[in-house]
Amino acid sequence: MISFDFEYELPATIEEAIQAFQRADLLGLDPIYYSGGTEIITMARLNQLRTGAMIDVKAIPESNVLMHKDGQWIVGAARTLTELADDNSFPLLTETVLHLADQTNRNKITIGGHLCGKLFYREALLPFLLTDSQVVLASPKGVRQASIHTVFNGGLRLEKGEMLIQIITDQRYLDQLTFTVKRTKIAYIDYPIVRICAMKTGGWMRFAFAGVSAVPFRSHQIDERLNDHSLRPEMRIDQAIRSWPLPVLNDMLASADYRRFVLHNTLSDTLAALERRGG
Repeated sequence: MISFDFEYELPATIEEAIQAFQRADLLGLDPIYYSGGTEIITMARLNQLRTGAMIDVKAIPESNVLMHKDGQWIVGAARTLTELADDNSFPLLTETVLHLADQTNRNKITIGGHLCGKLFYREALLPFLLTDSQVVLASPKGVRQASIHTVFNGGLRLEKGEMLIQIITDQRYLDQLTFTVKRTKIAYIDYPIVRICAMKTGGWMRFAFAGVSAVPFRSHQIDERLNDHSLRPEMRIDQAIRSWPLPVLNDMLASADYRRFVLHNTLSDTLAALERRGG
């Protein structure tokens, strides 16, 4: 049960959603955009989140697209993880989300809510980082398109009142050689100690990570370390971990030392898989 009252709005257009946010903000209601609602409802019930206004974006047409157009795969932020997996246009994303939550929750979690929520793992972000996707955002300043790296890589950087509308991915990346692996404390459907998504395109391997540090990220420096074929794989992995750009998490799921140990083994599996499959 949610212990506080709030206003609920279901705008039909981007403009209506932005206007609703601005009105609620002027009234001091601390408005939030609402999509799948799984995280918001859970945190509200636990009194970890309070708001006076929820603005549901699921009725906005641009947020509900799922299509191929002009060499691009366009995903609306209101589409659920189940819908993306069933579409299966991007097999790496499908495999990633199938082990992100159980079926019941995947039916409700939207890709926009997942990427913009407070839970920092955001595992479904990783495939989009590998493909250098673009995001369409709307705010009181208008609609803009930006690199996913500038908004989501290494942390969430949305302006106040700004919402995610779409994710746009070049179709040429959708069928590349890929590999993903998830390591958890106990159950496979759990928060990751280490989650790696990797892709090999044009002979170059790309890597993105969640669970190791407090934000999901892709680092070109790590890519370069792991692509240095003048070194044996074990040495490449050691160099990558030594040059890790963020603090390694030390929490109730795993110590930092254990995470580094799991990361090393998981990277070894990932390199072996990409290099074996890629010839």
